[in-house]
Amino acid sequence: MALLRDDFTNAQAFLAARPAVKVVDLLLPDLCGVLRGKRVDAADLAAVYDQGMYLPGSMFALDVQGGTIQATGLGFDEGDADRPCVPVPGTLFQSPWLGPGVAQLQVQMLDHDRQPFFADPRHVLDTVLERYAARGWRPVVAIELEFYFVDPERTGAGHAQPPPSRLTGRREHRTQINSMADLDSVSGILAEIAATCEEQNVPTGSALAEYGPSQWEINLRHIADARLACDQAIRFKRIVKGVALRHGLEATFMAKPYEDMAGSGMHIHVSVQDATGQNVFASPDPLGNGLLKHAVAGLLSTMADGMAVFAPNANSYRRLRPETYVPMHATWGYNNRGVAVRIPISDAENRRLEHRIAGADANPYLLTAVVLAGMLHGIERRLPAPAALEGNAYTQRLAAPRLPTDWPTALARFGTSSVLHEYLGDRFVRHYELTRRGEMQDFALRLSPLDFSWYLEQA
Repeated sequence: MALLRDDFTNAQAFLAARPAVKVVDLLLPDLCGVLRGKRVDAADLAAVYDQGMYLPGSMFALDVQGGTIQATGLGFDEGDADRPCVPVPGTLFQSPWLGPGVAQLQVQMLDHDRQPFFADPRHVLDTVLERYAARGWRPVVAIELEFYFVDPERTGAGHAQPPPSRLTGRREHRTQINSMADLDSVSGILAEIAATCEEQNVPTGSALAEYGPSQWEINLRHIADARLACDQAIRFKRIVKGVALRHGLEATFMAKPYEDMAGSGMHIHVSVQDATGQNVFASPDPLGNGLLKHAVAGLLSTMADGMAVFAPNANSYRRLRPETYVPMHATWGYNNRGVAVRIPISDAENRRLEHRIAGADANPYLLTAVVLAGMLHGIERRLPAPAALEGNAYTQRLAAPRLPTDWPTALARFGTSSVLHEYLGDRFVRHYELTRRGEMQDFALRLSPLDFSWYLEQA
């Protein structure tokens, strides 16, 4: 797709209307979804729009701790070379939790020839969207994110713990799905999150208490622009964390912060509009029409290939347990939260699918790219969908393939996936596998408290 560039006149108007803004945080989400970047004086913003802000390409070769995976070739092999990062249109907003003097702007990386940089996840998504655009189609995307509020003070063992209730003062260690009392206890924080989302053009919908103590889900509304949906998800995560800190809490999108509590997921709802704005999946059949079934079939056939994106780090795989609303097999069905691809209740015109595998720690651009690639793979090859599953997806003896539940297997599937090589590009697939494999190997070498409590005396 054509690279969209913002005009500095938009920034000038923004700053003129907000004279209190003195600095702007330039935000670049890396492969892990971690925000990197710089803080610049507002007076220097013109140069950012004209020439770009320079950051090393190794921003996209980092592990979650910020260490460069040298095997990618983006570190010392190329002298840790800088590349220009240019503003993403429509992403200049104030950051109210930081005070009136701070704004933020998302940027995207270009290569030395000022073409889109292959490793920037936003551009990876663009390569998939180009194939939809060639058919005159636009994916309509909504992202749901789960997260926990946690106490900034850790336990004696260094683990996360729930914060004391702001109503009772008690530290809850229970689960109460859709609890209105739990909602009341943080209603002020959630209201500030909602207001800040509105200020930053992040269209939020419902908020509900999830299964874990102080676990929440907030839904972002459907929009017919997949890139923008992911930009909004990035802003949403920063808003949640920033507002929580202002209230003396931490917010985490870690996939599995508690051993015995529910993990946090990132679900993505997708339909597709044609050139006239009509939903190509529209159907009176609750399971959808032929196109929707082909899309489902493509998702199911590529789901194991994409697990390294859906579960991007070591903790991600601790979330993959039976009967915790995390599907373990490549299954689909109607109005069933135990399957991997759910067809939600809707009217005929709004028929869509919901992808339910990914953790909240996934990169939204890469998640969306892999989901859309799988869907189009099924549509282009007219793949037949298997029978829809009914009932308990965890207790039935399923013919559907079991999904990888360990990091090495997931990375091996990702690296050898012909479909992902085709849709995401050979270079990116190799690069992503190298970065994730580097982090995996480093993580495996670290000694944990369990090493000593299990083996020190017994061995």
